[in-house]
Order: sequence, then C-alpha cells, then structure tokens
Amino acid sequence: MAPYQALIDACVALVLLTSAVFIYTTSREQSRALYPPGPRRFPLLGNLLDLPTSFEWVTYARWCKELGSDIIYLHALGNDVVVLDSLEAIEDLLDKRSSTYSSRPRFPMTVEMMGCDWTFALLPYGTAWRDRRRMFAQYFHPSNTEAYQENHTTYVRSILPGLHDRPEDFANVIRYAAAGSAISLAYGLPIKKVNDPIIDLAEQTIAKINASVLPTNFFVNLVPALKYLPEFMPGSGFKAKAKEWRQLSETLNTRPFEEKKGTVAQSFTSSSLDELSRTGRGNPKDRKVIMDVAASIFVGAADTTVAIVSTFIATMLCFPQAQRKAQQELDRVLGGRLPEFSDEPDLPYIAALVKEVIRLAPITPVAAPHTATEDDVYRGYYIPKGTIVIPNSWSLLHDEVHYPEPEAFKPERFLKDGRLNPEIRDPNSIIFGYGRRVCPGSHIGLSFFWMAVATILSTFKISEEVDENGSRVKPDIKWHTGVICEPAPFKCTFNIRSRKAEKLVESIQFEEGE
Repeated sequence: MAPYQALIDACVALVLLTSAVFIYTTSREQSRALYPPGPRRFPLLGNLLDLPTSFEWVTYARWCKELGSDIIYLHALGNDVVVLDSLEAIEDLLDKRSSTYSSRPRFPMTVEMMGCDWTFALLPYGTAWRDRRRMFAQYFHPSNTEAYQENHTTYVRSILPGLHDRPEDFANVIRYAAAGSAISLAYGLPIKKVNDPIIDLAEQTIAKINASVLPTNFFVNLVPALKYLPEFMPGSGFKAKAKEWRQLSETLNTRPFEEKKGTVAQSFTSSSLDELSRTGRGNPKDRKVIMDVAASIFVGAADTTVAIVSTFIATMLCFPQAQRKAQQELDRVLGGRLPEFSDEPDLPYIAALVKEVIRLAPITPVAAPHTATEDDVYRGYYIPKGTIVIPNSWSLLHDEVHYPEPEAFKPERFLKDGRLNPEIRDPNSIIFGYGRRVCPGSHIGLSFFWMAVATILSTFKISEEVDENGSRVKPDIKWHTGVICEPAPFKCTFNIRSRKAEKLVESIQFEEGE
C-alpha cells in the first residue's frame, strides 16, 4: 500500500500546486491591470501554448509590431516574462536600473539538477558571480592582449592545413581549433588533432547544457517544484537525465583542471594559482573559483567561436561579391603574407565584414535572460519581482532605421570614405549582452573571429560544392536554433588562392598534444 499512498500523495500535491498557481494568477490578474501589452492569456496556462520553440526572436518582434509596443508581457504557469524589443527599453531597464535587473532566472534543470553552478554566466547576481567575474576580468583585461592574441594567431593558422587537406571536414577542423584555443587559454593544455578526449567530453556536455537550459525542453524549467517528484512517477524521466548529465558536468569542471598539473604553458589557471601561492591565499574556496572560471572560459569560448566562424563561412558562400572585395583588400595590404593583429587598422573592409556577419545572423539573437529582483514600474507598466526579462537583440540588429535593407548583406553600411563610420550603430555593442551582465570576454571572441576571417580569406576562396556533373550547387543554408543559432551542416569547397598561399599553408607547423 505504501507505494500507492506515495503516488496518491504526489498527485494530491500536484493538484494543490496547480490550484494555487491558478488562484494566485487569477487574483493577481484582477488586482494588477497595468501589465505591458501581450498576447491573449488563457486561465491557468496563460501563454504557455504561445511560447515559440524556434526562431522565437522573430515571433517576439512580430508580437511587438502587432501590439505597437517595444515591451510585451507573457505569463505561463506562474512565470512572468517581459520581452524588450528596443535599445531604449533595454538601456532604461538593464543599464539604468541595473541594481534591479542584473540577476538571472532560476535554471532548475541546468544549475540545480545538473550542477552547472560552475558556469558563472548562469549564476544569480551575488558574491559567487562577482568573485568569478572579477577573477576573469583581472586576467583577461582588454589591454592585456598578450593573454590571448598570440594564442589566437597560432590556433587560427592551424585551421589552414585542415581546410587544405580535409575541406569536406571543415566543421571539425574549426571545432578543434576553437576548442584547442579555449583549452590553451584556460589550462595551458595541448590537444590532439583528432579524437581529443577533453574536446569530446566538452562537446557532449555543452550539448546537454544547451538542451537543458531551454524552458520548453523540460517542464521543470517552468514548474521548478516538479524536481521533487518521485522518480517512479510518470513524467519524471528528466530526473534520470539530470543525474546522468550531472556526471558529465562535474567531470568537465574538474578533469582539465587536474590534468593541467605539470604543464609549463602560461594560462589563466597557472597564472591564477601562482598568484594564490604568491599571496599565501591557497584556500579551497579560491581554488574552486579558479576551477569554475577556467571551465567557463573553455565552454563559453569553444561553443560560440565555432558557431560564428561557421556563420561567416556560410555567409561568404552566399555573398561571393563581398568575399572578393575582402580579398582584394587583403591582397593589397598583406602582399601575400598571413595577417597579423597589427594589420587590423589597415583593413577597414574586413572590420566592416565582421560587423555585418554579426549583425545579419547573430549567434545569440536573444540575449541571456535577466530577472527582476524587486517589483518595478516602467512607463506605468507593472513588472513583478521574479519577472524573466528577455532582450531581443535580433530586433535591434534588424532595425530598418539604423540598418536600411536589414536582410541584405552590406558591409559597406559600416564604412564612410574608406573608414569605419562611427555614426552607425555597432553590432558589437548589442550582441554581447547588456548592463552588468555584458559578456566580459567579448574582446576575446572578437579577436579570434577577426583573425579567422582575415586568415581564411587571405588563403582560400570559399565557393559552392560541385556535383557529379561538375555543376555548382546553389547553397541552401538552414539554421539550428536554441541557445545558439548556427548553420546546420552544409557543404562547400575551399580552393587555395595561389601557389604562394599554398606554400604559406604548407609551412604551418602545429605541435600536437600527447
């Protein structure tokens, strides 16, 4: 009888919880008339059935246009959600009222059940987050280019032999270079060119994190109390997944940190541990902060870098005229050598092309959500404590006022008289988040991306694949959506641009790990 009684008790608890949510929602709807406008809400479910599961930024923008508002309100199973669709609204709340809007929502599946509290981008605003962000910022200060630029040059150039020898496998070539760069920056560890165990572990773990963090993938993200359901109850299969994925998360957090012992290469971990030793502060808490930041560097840099470089390649495939203009500039400035970071001021079209790739197809069309830590009123609208606030960056980057013909790929929009035009809104100020939660490593990501664009275009022509009849196949790029928006696997060709470029590629030596 005991198991059945437990089942009955659990069902009763769920019914009571549902009833409480309904009563709370109904009473609050009656007492608060000035929520921002939004799609029609239904009793109990609210907008649950309206929540988009893909390309949500397009749906949000459409709702805002239909409702004539740059701030809209959704409600689902007790969760308040506000979408911000203009830079004015984003700056007013996330920048000017950052004391209220700098925290993160709960991530029950990812943080609480999988144990990904080491990922400081997901942490709520507080001491733990500040300690980790401060440590990251001290080592990777924008002025400390020695911490990452040489690394980026080495790992970007390691892409070239792979594109030459295995062009059909270009996605994996880029993936290993990006992950290798991140591992080196974080831990000073070398990698294998193929089948590197840490990179493979990271790939598995990142896929699970990205799946777990989306509210529509797991019901527990919308109703956190479900994490207390007994494992034998129907619908509790997510608990077994969380337990399995937690092992991956914990291994990724600890294994590279332990394997870094004995390495002599300079890295965030070695430098930070040396500083602890020098100051006599080698306590477990400080070591844990270092370990967590190192894992965050690895996961954050590897995942987003692959996505943006793949987006760039897909863009060049679709817009060959822009590729030709970029290569003409590279040929004129470089004269047949590989690019260095010192060349960046002399390559304005490359800089404009980088901005336009980021603007047209942002890999994070909606920024990471913020949450309100207290009740607020904005423009007369009530925003309750605990509201999840979603900035729709895609709308800002496709604003017709700032970017005429927003669906066209036009690097020239950022240029005036052969130089970057400071009067044009810079996509880099949008794509990396807002307020106190802006990405502290944005300059590192842009550094790798710029070097990848300049290096690949200086040596290879990216063009359509050729079918068995020798005919060019028109590109048809499709997109994977989720935490990151990136191209689905696609095919293209990489043709070496000249005999001189081929010699440059052949001269590249990359030291492989054990």
